[in-house]
Amino acid sequence: MAEQRSGGRILVECLINQGVTTAFGVPGESYLDVLNALHDVQNRLRMIVTRHEGGAAFMAEACGKLTGKPGICFVTRGPGATNASIGVHTAMQNSSPMILFVGQIGRHMRDREAFQEIDYRAFFGTVAKWVTEIDAVDRIPEIVARAFTVAQSGRPGPVVVALPEDMLRDLSAVEACDASVIAEAAPAANALADGLARLAKAKKPLLLVGGGGWNDQGRRDLQRFADANNLPAAVVFRGQDLIDNASAAYIGDAGVGMAGYLKDLIREADLIFAINVRLGESATEGWTLLEVPKMKPVLVHAHASQAEIGKIYQPDTAIPSGANELAAALAAAPVQGNWSDWRDKGRKGFMAMRARASQVGAVDMVAVSHWLDGRLDRDAILTNGAGNFAVWPSKFITYSGGRRLLAPQSGAMGAGVPAALAAKAVDGTRQVLCFAGDGDFQMSMAELGTAAQEGLTPIILILNNGMYGTIRAHQERNYPGRVSATRIDNPDYAAIARAYGLFGARVEKTDQFAPAFEAALAAGSAAVIEIMIDPQDITPFARLDDLKGLGKGG
Repeated sequence: MAEQRSGGRILVECLINQGVTTAFGVPGESYLDVLNALHDVQNRLRMIVTRHEGGAAFMAEACGKLTGKPGICFVTRGPGATNASIGVHTAMQNSSPMILFVGQIGRHMRDREAFQEIDYRAFFGTVAKWVTEIDAVDRIPEIVARAFTVAQSGRPGPVVVALPEDMLRDLSAVEACDASVIAEAAPAANALADGLARLAKAKKPLLLVGGGGWNDQGRRDLQRFADANNLPAAVVFRGQDLIDNASAAYIGDAGVGMAGYLKDLIREADLIFAINVRLGESATEGWTLLEVPKMKPVLVHAHASQAEIGKIYQPDTAIPSGANELAAALAAAPVQGNWSDWRDKGRKGFMAMRARASQVGAVDMVAVSHWLDGRLDRDAILTNGAGNFAVWPSKFITYSGGRRLLAPQSGAMGAGVPAALAAKAVDGTRQVLCFAGDGDFQMSMAELGTAAQEGLTPIILILNNGMYGTIRAHQERNYPGRVSATRIDNPDYAAIARAYGLFGARVEKTDQFAPAFEAALAAGSAAVIEIMIDPQDITPFARLDDLKGLGKGG
């Protein structure tokens, strides 16, 4: 039997056995015993100390999305937990595996409104897959193993585990848990056969792809299926890295700011094969593109969670299955047909949309985006928060050859910078580029301190137009000439970066961008490039309606 150890030490042993090498958090007195245990394993489990719990939670969510394994976050009770809730909500909407460990008041103080006391089950109950509290030190291995299983099984998502501070000090000889084994459900043969039979009969089928839980092999298998059958494939909001954008199969993103050609294709389709998507608001234009609950096209709906199938739209064929197992089965299935003419119609619409975009002002972000598209490594990781600036990484960067996109489906401002730091923490050898708006950046600007302290080196582009641009666009449409509460008076962002010991530069003309970016790459530190945007250019799209739902603003 193992020696007597504290609850904090047993918890850390469990995390190491689960394969955790990095955690994010802000220290708190409520989990001092965990911090004490981490001291002895710094060479195996790195604790990245952030400047705000929201930043730590965003980092854990991004780590989970990038790796497919739960991102780990530690925060203290009460305000620490509530600050971290934005990352939990983002993980739920992104379907990213994540575990938030929250230091909790002592067990003997419950239900007295003790200092910083919160009922975590009530607070997180609607935004997490599972919320629990460990009451006995002997149950730490059991509950940690279950947390890892729940976070990764079915539709991935966040788990919240409260840790009473007195429980963490208790001693036990219990063995730490082993790594959780996760089995992904495969599609039933009869359901898959029925779905493929319906596909074979379709004249204008459309693949609609998204969700969490994908791995590299799953993405490759999905690509093989689409290419082999000359099928058009659209991705849902923030899912651009699921289909090779350079492939003829890719016809764009059915998300926020959906282009008119894609709306028309969705209306025209006679079969929608929804793969791992929830058929949510952005993909359906607020559930108006497709009739509820029975859409006109035949619906073949596959999802890892049975609860998502039939939740809003009634399917003609239901396929409960993990995304990767389904993709493997589809890739191995006989070729069903050739829809190349229909696919090419969608592809031409996508290419025309890119070609039509334009921007006023001294800095042309269309040109900058095209330059970046050719300059970035094929396996670069891009991140963004929320705001109208997100059109650049979402619609004008080509996700091909292993490029990844880490961005919040929840529309959370401030997510991009922490996500970029998390990506560098996971793999410091890959290029990481963050797009941020001026309002968006200020919500996580303090994490530049984390970048400096931890040696994390993303490049952050701040698009500065002096306003919460998305909200301003809505104002101009609904209340023209009555601007209110959307102006931002900005600091010198490049100077702030330099104050942290990082690279900082300002770009005021298009031709200044390339040398600034090359200098940032060579700097050896995190870098901030502030790009001055004409305030008149709210969006590269002609219609303000295309801005609907881009996020809170910024």
